[in-house]
Amino acid sequence: MPQSSSPALPPDPVIEPTPTAPDSSVRRRPSAGPSTLAVHAGEDHVKPGFAITDPIFAASTYTFPDTQAIVDFLEEGQTREEYGRYGNPGEKVVEEKLAALDAGEASVLFSSGMAAFVGLLMAHVDAGDEIIFFDECYHRSREFCRKHLTRFGVGFREVRTCDYDAMEAAITPRTKFIISESPTNPHLSVVDSERFAEIGRRNGVLTLIDATLCTPYNVRPLEAGVDFVLHSATKYLGGHNDLLAGTVTGSAELLEPVRKLRGIMGGVNSPHNAYLLERGLKTLALRMERHNANGQAVAEFLAGHPRVERVLYPGLPDHPYHEIASRTMRGFGGLVTFFIKDANWRQTAAVIDAVTIPRIGPSLGGVESLIEQPMVMSYWNYTPAERATFRISDNMVRMACGVEDSADLIADLAAALEAAE
Repeated sequence: MPQSSSPALPPDPVIEPTPTAPDSSVRRRPSAGPSTLAVHAGEDHVKPGFAITDPIFAASTYTFPDTQAIVDFLEEGQTREEYGRYGNPGEKVVEEKLAALDAGEASVLFSSGMAAFVGLLMAHVDAGDEIIFFDECYHRSREFCRKHLTRFGVGFREVRTCDYDAMEAAITPRTKFIISESPTNPHLSVVDSERFAEIGRRNGVLTLIDATLCTPYNVRPLEAGVDFVLHSATKYLGGHNDLLAGTVTGSAELLEPVRKLRGIMGGVNSPHNAYLLERGLKTLALRMERHNANGQAVAEFLAGHPRVERVLYPGLPDHPYHEIASRTMRGFGGLVTFFIKDANWRQTAAVIDAVTIPRIGPSLGGVESLIEQPMVMSYWNYTPAERATFRISDNMVRMACGVEDSADLIADLAAALEAAE
């Protein structure tokens, strides 16, 4: 009896995304609001498989149908992928979204904020150049320049934060970059980005602002004329304390050598991290509204508490940079720094240990509140004299407000301040 055979199945259909009309996308539409950009910028309107979310391309290498396709790729400068160290389709979506949010031409995504910082400088600084920092910049950024770039003949200087005359006076014909954070961490000093950018233009010097604490939702330094804006996307941009990433945004021309060097150094992010970052960015505006509101409410509560010596928060009228912050920022962020009155480091630690909602740990910008004592968390191995230079005192507390209910955060702080008295 002849055996029956199953009928041959038809081949799977090849599904290609439908081309999108140029005017139906918000990829680069400048008039779109921050939440619309956060959700849609950088993304095709119709995607592979007709999915609403971008796929994860978990590939280290990308193939070519024949040799001529390689030649066409090389000669025509096609935007397709070749090898994972040089790019990933999901990464490109995130980079376009970040560029749109920061009002820049291009963005380069790295494996961390420090990788972005190092990659930018290594691409643009040569032996004999100098770099000038405001002295409240992230201590690891300054450490990289002071301990490592100097070994290759790159000069390093610091001036007091927001002393623009001192910054300009420190510039020499060798100066290549002037660098600041804004707001700074943990002192929350706010830089006048327009004045900072003007100093750079007038002296032919590149300008960089690390805007991690304010995010593109609260301020966009590129619109003030700054050359580069950097973010540790680990913080507010990712927003969920579950990834490491960094980004630098600016003109496509100035970022091209940065992108090429990243391909050599290998400081790329993983496809899964790019997906997590894209997902986190979609709720950036919503989350920042809550971070801003919580930061303001907690700062106002602490400013009126008898056990608190002083509070650093740009949204408070007595903050030294309140005027410039009010004029240039949409909101003031979720980071609040305060000082326990007449407390040594152990008494300060007792307050931190008594809270029940914030977790004790480094970093900031996630949905969960975090609290820490900078003297212990980041400056424990520094001498008292060095800590004094960095203006890090024993009674300083840094709280990164998450998106919990502000009334609960305030009640928790009130109980901790009373319990540790």
